[in-house]
Amino acid sequence: MRLCLLSLLWGGSFFFNAVAVVALPVFTVVVARVAIAALLLNAALPLMGQRMPRDPKILGAFLVMGFANNAVPFSLIVWGQTQLASGAASILNAATPLFTVVFAHLLTRDERLTVPRLAGVVAGLAGVAVMMGGAAGAGSTSLLPAQLACLGAAMSYALASLWGRRFRAMGVAPVVTATGQVTASSLLLLPVLMVVDRPWTLPMPSLPVLAALLGLAVLSTAVAYLLYFRLLTSAGATNLSLVTFLVPVAAILLGVGLLGEVLLPRHLAGMALIGLGLSAIDGRPWLYLRRSASSRRGMISTKLQGRWR
Repeated sequence: MRLCLLSLLWGGSFFFNAVAVVALPVFTVVVARVAIAALLLNAALPLMGQRMPRDPKILGAFLVMGFANNAVPFSLIVWGQTQLASGAASILNAATPLFTVVFAHLLTRDERLTVPRLAGVVAGLAGVAVMMGGAAGAGSTSLLPAQLACLGAAMSYALASLWGRRFRAMGVAPVVTATGQVTASSLLLLPVLMVVDRPWTLPMPSLPVLAALLGLAVLSTAVAYLLYFRLLTSAGATNLSLVTFLVPVAAILLGVGLLGEVLLPRHLAGMALIGLGLSAIDGRPWLYLRRSASSRRGMISTKLQGRWR
């Protein structure tokens, strides 16, 4: 149940982006998201018996994490959603584990590509190609930059996930890492906001847009992070990885149901291939099928033996 709630919170970020980006420029949306979340999480830390570290090495690592896991991907996704439907953006973002597997093979020594994982990467990238190639084949490449932006966000998330492993070795609690990264990304993006968007010149947003910004910051960032790390403790990282399969579903349901978005057949075909790739990388669906087949064979064998007796 909590896993579904987390997928709804993260899938909801694409819905909130779609509402906010109609009236506000990209960096205004992103800074509102990370800055409000940073205030909430910093206020929550003492209540959870935690505090921000002062070690310069950890603070420097927060800056890198905030850049790679928040500032870059949030900005790319929001910009991509100025042209893409929220469901399509979420499907492209679901390619994050594919890039994680590839980057882990290239940049680490303990996670090498296996045959099932390689097959999963190929299937997933084929799904990405189906989504992106459909538009080009129809004679229009106008959406290509937005699609590439969403893929760039997925790559940034993948690199950030590898970088983020160092915090455990540093003894930093996961919720402190989350707080540190949104705080760092707020500091990094604030000067960009002032120069590029000049927020004091913008008209006052409508109530739905303000509600979307609060939804992004409070629900899809602060609350989602708290729920994520609670699930990480109780369910484990392997089970929690299933949320990757559910986020696009939540985003599509919200986009189609509340925004009237329409997904094309190539979007659904691409999502199916990406899902097939993720399941191959995860391995558990195939293990479940093998166990089920083995169990059925055992039952059949037992029945046959009983007949011959």
